Amino acid sequence: MDFNLSPKSEEILRCAEDFFDKEVLPRHREWVQTVCRDRKPPVFIKEIQEKAKELGLWNLGLPNLADDEPGTRLTNLEFAPIAEILGRLPWGSMVFNCHAPEVPNMAMLQALVTPEQKEKYLNPLLNGETRSSFAMTEPDVASSDATNIATEIREEGDELVLNGRKWFATGGAHPDCSFLIVMGVSDPDAGRTAQHSMVLVPIDTPGLTLVRELRFMGWEDFVAPIGEFRLENVRVPKSNLLGERGQGFKGAQVRLGPARIHHSMRCIGMAEMVLAQMIARAHERKTFGRTVVEYDTVQKWIAEARIDIDLNRLFIQKAAWLLDTSPHNNTWRAVSQVKVSVPRMLQKVTDRAIQLFGAMGGTDDTLIHHAHSYARWFRIGDGPDEVHLRQIFKTEPVPEWSIAECPYIAPGGF
Repeated sequence: MDFNLSPKSEEILRCAEDFFDKEVLPRHREWVQTVCRDRKPPVFIKEIQEKAKELGLWNLGLPNLADDEPGTRLTNLEFAPIAEILGRLPWGSMVFNCHAPEVPNMAMLQALVTPEQKEKYLNPLLNGETRSSFAMTEPDVASSDATNIATEIREEGDELVLNGRKWFATGGAHPDCSFLIVMGVSDPDAGRTAQHSMVLVPIDTPGLTLVRELRFMGWEDFVAPIGEFRLENVRVPKSNLLGERGQGFKGAQVRLGPARIHHSMRCIGMAEMVLAQMIARAHERKTFGRTVVEYDTVQKWIAEARIDIDLNRLFIQKAAWLLDTSPHNNTWRAVSQVKVSVPRMLQKVTDRAIQLFGAMGGTDDTLIHHAHSYARWFRIGDGPDEVHLRQIFKTEPVPEWSIAECPYIAPGGF
């Protein structure tokens, strides 16, 4: 395995970090005040995005861009250290059009759209002119088993008619969201994984209702607000079918790899940001006549955080390298391992950071509580831990020998 970056990607990395430090991070307090407190759209985002475009720092997370699509065409491995930088802030990825759910949605659209769909739905996303959402999860069924999805898709003449409920549709409640990608049952009598299809549904389609914006553990996603939707006789043209009928699960696989690994990449940046704050806080505060950093427990927390972050970064690099070099060779196993390991690491680091910071760690003054809630959400979103662990277990080979025949066991001892 070779994790070295090319001179070109190293230059893009340096440029991205410099841009982040000079143009993005200094605006964070303004973003918090405008978006989180005043509940107003961050008008300065467009200004920064235009600067990023001019420098070629655009669509950094899409390795398979066509010649007529804007972006850098970085590999997953080359994008990983950049995603880590952007992940230091909740809104960092937006500046470069690298945020969820747009990147995995764009990757899926790239693979499945017709020329007409590309012009209407994909190109505006590539240019940062609109927003989208992937509506898969439902409140009435256990969506950890995606074959439970029950939203109905039926044909009536030249139209598709959709009925059902969706929730935790990331980005669906954003005011700029112009369409949903809805997963539903189109062929109920087909095989278990051939019953579902995906449909492009414009947000202003009659019968589609945004019921409410959702929060998770009190955490509100200001970048991609989470929506709950009701679909009541929602009618769209048959041409809005995304990919082949009955191949919804197969088509959705295109977005799952990028979604999971990009979330993981950003988590490394969050963890680094939290660790830096822990170290600063520990050096500044005193309790019972000693600086907090002098306590063995705090030193252990910091050291273990460094080990866990570095191990998971290497884990991500391996998964990214496999996606780049062997995309059709069961790379999902490596991605699933990362998907389980990284949020657990981030949850552990942030939990200790909250303990070290005390009450301040749970307030909106820091990003620690955001990272903690995000980590807990990530252990459920894009497939819960248990599903990924089950799949990983299934790939473990059973030894050809029994315990009685095990060559590592010497009966009677040595």
